Amino acid sequence: MDKQNMDKQSEHSQSKDKQNEESKRTRTIVWAAEAGLQGWTCSACDWNYPVPTLLTTAEAKTAYDRLALGKFREHACADHLTRLPSSTSQSFTTRIRKLVAQGFKPKDAVELILQEVVLEYAHQPKVLEQARAEGEDFLRRVREGLI
Repeated sequence: MDKQNMDKQSEHSQSKDKQNEESKRTRTIVWAAEAGLQGWTCSACDWNYPVPTLLTTAEAKTAYDRLALGKFREHACADHLTRLPSSTSQSFTTRIRKLVAQGFKPKDAVELILQEVVLEYAHQPKVLEQARAEGEDFLRRVREGLI
């Protein structure tokens, strides 16, 4: 009986290790720019690495991106809640990513989204400013090979 329990425990441990390895292969690091969070998140769970409030220079942002990638690789999805789809409006970065996934060049995708934002939010300069900032940041991350 003792051997049988040890075998079951070993199988359970191996199964859990296999699930952790699978989740590490299928998960991706995703940039989120939403009202409640701006920073890197995991596509499979609620892990996130928010941007520090005083991060302004390109060098500091690049260092932050490297740190976030390291933390992402180290985290275990099992330690976090499963990611639920957001019911809030999409970020501009998400809209840009969709256009790039459809075959647009990153620079063209950013330009198209900015044109849409000008039409959608004509009387809201802060929204246009946010869209421009997200577009510039997206292009910077593409140039640096992070996206």
